[in-house]
Amino acid sequence: MYQIFTPPFTGSDCYHLVERLYPIMRSLTGPGFRKSLEVLKEYVLGIKTLEFKSGTQVFDWTIPQEWDCTECYIEDETGHRLIDMQNQNLHVLGYSLPIDEYLSFEDLKKLIFVDHASVDAIPYVTSYYQDRVGFCMSKNQLEDIERQDQVHPQKYHAVIKSRKFDGVLNIGEYVIKGKSDKEILFTTYICHPQMANNECSGPAVAIALIKYLEEKQKEGNLQYSYRFLFTPETVGSITYLAHNLDYLKEHVISGIVLTCVGDNLAYSYVQTRYNNTVTDRVLNHVLKWTDKNFKAYSFLYRGSDERQYNAPRVDLPVCSFCRSKFGCYKEYHTSLDDLNFVSVEGFEGSIKAMLRVIEILEHNHKYQVTVFCEPQLGKRGLYPTISYRGSANNVFALRNFIAYADGTMDFIEHCEKIGYPAFLMIETLDKLLAQGLIKAVD
Repeated sequence: MYQIFTPPFTGSDCYHLVERLYPIMRSLTGPGFRKSLEVLKEYVLGIKTLEFKSGTQVFDWTIPQEWDCTECYIEDETGHRLIDMQNQNLHVLGYSLPIDEYLSFEDLKKLIFVDHASVDAIPYVTSYYQDRVGFCMSKNQLEDIERQDQVHPQKYHAVIKSRKFDGVLNIGEYVIKGKSDKEILFTTYICHPQMANNECSGPAVAIALIKYLEEKQKEGNLQYSYRFLFTPETVGSITYLAHNLDYLKEHVISGIVLTCVGDNLAYSYVQTRYNNTVTDRVLNHVLKWTDKNFKAYSFLYRGSDERQYNAPRVDLPVCSFCRSKFGCYKEYHTSLDDLNFVSVEGFEGSIKAMLRVIEILEHNHKYQVTVFCEPQLGKRGLYPTISYRGSANNVFALRNFIAYADGTMDFIEHCEKIGYPAFLMIETLDKLLAQGLIKAVD
């Protein structure tokens, strides 16, 4: 029998892992990405690091050069640093070209990006595929510099020590083998700098799921195989698809992108293009029984790697799962997405939801009753042997499940029909199977 919701890697463990990942200076490529992968390998030794050379064509894209940035700061004439990447990685425009110049405020201002929606937030801004120089700061910081410059005009020392070079794009891959070669895919990304929920939460929850599945594998209780990917967003998933599309189309029966899964404000998911896959159905089922206020977003509101897995001619059954959806919380893509925005409770909720998804998919067969008419449940210890008013209330779900066990519906649809959460039906389902009262028929 499955023992669910006892993960060996807890919400607290996820939070501590995020604390380690959070300060690393990451981008699509480069040493920060590899350093993040090495941290994850301390928890899961078998994660493989794949390499794809810069300049390689992957479908309609080209793998970019590596980017490494070691310093970024602006200082005034006294040498006082107004901003410094050592305090916040988001101060540098992602993939910025280098600069070491003394600039007037008017010239400096042309290189600065701010978030006009929040006076205190430093925005996350990138220029991956167009060469430019840039700094990021809060609106308040920029206005403070401007006020001081009006009193005392001066030159500002603008420094970014960065370089682009031919190297590799890296992807982390880990596969857990089950009884079947059919696979369930979990993918997440580790390419954004210093944002806790948007960037670090997905890998942390992925590690928790791996730890859980490894235990199930040891017990011989794993029906499907599981593939975990740690990629740079967009170009990473495109690269992996370019090299593995035929295999994935043949083997993947369900897939989930884990992103923004550490806050405790909401539950949500992004549907596939036509909202017609088993992944759509299992996420909708689990989340409606988890939080009545959960939000299902149409694919029209996509934004993460579900875009690539659902692209025409790819058409893999992959949704994105979030707590608060990317782009829908005010801290998103800013310095406000910090370690205070994620929580142990947020991680625990995400882990529980995903383990429910896994357990339901593991049981998602069509079932048929093996006897004619209603089975005698009492002699099997499945029904009260003394009948009185109200005595059968606690077995209504069991009786309803049997009543519709005609082999025409899979487990998710079956539980939807009787109005009962599938993750609570699993223990009863296992008992019925053990008693030989039902059988899987697909």
